[in-house]
Amino acid sequence: MPILIAVHVIVCLLIILVVLMQRPRSEGLGAAFGGGMTENLFGAQTTHVLAKFTTWLATAFFGITLLLSILTSKTAGAKTTIQQNLLDAPVPQASATPAPLPSASPVDAAQTAAPSPVASPAN
Repeated sequence: MPILIAVHVIVCLLIILVVLMQRPRSEGLGAAFGGGMTENLFGAQTTHVLAKFTTWLATAFFGITLLLSILTSKTAGAKTTIQQNLLDAPVPQASATPAPLPSASPVDAAQTAAPSPVASPAN
């Protein structure tokens, strides 16, 4: 799986590089990174080559992401040693005598919770 993560990072970096190399319609960021350089490297069909390469890289990115998520979910289902030790540990037994209940009745609790009426001062 570490090799797959390394390939995933390389594909991400290539996507960034290819997208920055593409010449936008308004000559924005592509001109800053040498828009003429891509024409010298790939010829007159630069936009078509870079667009196809971007499509292939995007497909690889989504495929690797899906594969990594499937592999991660399968390894997450396995029990770790800590989880296995907790499952194998003996369960403490509950005591046979129940805990004592409070002696206050619900009526007593309602009377203490209700506020006492306050007498209004005489004018």
